[in-house]
Amino acid sequence: METKDIIRDLRTKKELSQEELAERVFVTRQAVSRWENGDTIPNTETLKLLSKLFDVSINTLLGSPRKLICQCCGMPLEDDQISKETDGFFNEEYCKWCYADGNFCYTSLEELTDFLVNHMANDHWPAEQARAYFEQQLPQLNYWKRYQDLGGDEKFEEFKQQLIREFNDLHIEGMPEVRTLNFLVGEYINLEYRLPNGQIVKFLDDNATYLGNQLECEFGGDRCFGIAANMDFLLVCTYEENGENPELVIYKKR
Repeated sequence: METKDIIRDLRTKKELSQEELAERVFVTRQAVSRWENGDTIPNTETLKLLSKLFDVSINTLLGSPRKLICQCCGMPLEDDQISKETDGFFNEEYCKWCYADGNFCYTSLEELTDFLVNHMANDHWPAEQARAYFEQQLPQLNYWKRYQDLGGDEKFEEFKQQLIREFNDLHIEGMPEVRTLNFLVGEYINLEYRLPNGQIVKFLDDNATYLGNQLECEFGGDRCFGIAANMDFLLVCTYEENGENPELVIYKKR
């Protein structure tokens, strides 16, 4: 179906006149008439309002020109599976299970992979095959996008190993040797630190993905080391359970 027919059908199902629809999305009746005649299509902001009003995605309003998949888990998306922001507008990048109430639901790629393998592996698709598939496919999605400008998997692995060496070269007392780095979501590791001058700061971007890990302190006790890095910096901190009482150990530009 074309956009003109979709808007007309949705308006009719909602039992709205052209004038009533116009009032709801802050345009003139003539504008609605032009949409339904196929003379024009709504602009981006109006499409968002129509999407929220009719509870369908913008992709649906435009006649489904794109095949939507969740850019976190890769699931094909229908309108009833698409996530929404806290204001009720659709977020057509993600499914409602990966992104809910304005928050991402997985803290790392490894966590998501484990969840998918546990729920989707079966007698016809053994866990080993499922894990290999997800480990290959998930990093290609936008949310987990790896550093593409590094030049592919081999270069990316070299980059990870370089970061591991740089962390270990810090020789931080009590921090065990770094052996692996995982994909971590900024929102879940972006802790607040109090500087000596009393200022409270954050160093990460909630919407970015970093390479990092959590390490048990060699001295025991209830504190852990948290490490995170990207192309620009290394960050090391310590904290208690659930990120309580964080202390910045080092933030170093690379």
